[in-house]
Amino acid sequence: QVQLVESGGGLVQAGGSLRLSCAASGGTFSSYLMGWFRQAPGKEREFVAAINYSSDNTYYADAVKGRFAISRDNAKNTVYLQIDSLKPEDTAVYYCAASPFRDSNLYYTTTRYKSWGQGTQVTVSS
Repeated sequence: QVQLVESGGGLVQAGGSLRLSCAASGGTFSSYLMGWFRQAPGKEREFVAAINYSSDNTYYADAVKGRFAISRDNAKNTVYLQIDSLKPEDTAVYYCAASPFRDSNLYYTTTRYKSWGQGTQVTVSS
C-alpha cells in the first residue's frame, strides 16, 4: 500500500497562495488516481481536486475552480495542489489520497481512495 506525506501548508493572508505537495512511496504511483480533500473543523471531509494517472484529466470542486490547480510528476512520485486567491473559507486540513486503479469513476468520493496522508493545515486569515 502506498504511503503519502503532505507538506506545504501554513498560515497565509486572504488573497495569498500556497503550493501543497504530496510525496508517495511504496506503490506504483504512475498508475494511481490521486486526489486532494479537505476538512474544516466540525465539517465532513470534502473533495477538492483529482487527477488521473496520466494527467490527461483533472477534476475540481465548484468552490475551487479557477483558484486551485492539481498537477503531478510521476518521475518524482509527487502530486501538487497550487492554491491561489485564498479565502478564509479555504481554512482546513488538506489531505492527499491515492486510488490504485486507473479509471476516474467516483473520483469525488472518499471511499474511492484507499490510502491517505496525515494532512497539512492551511489557515487563511482575513
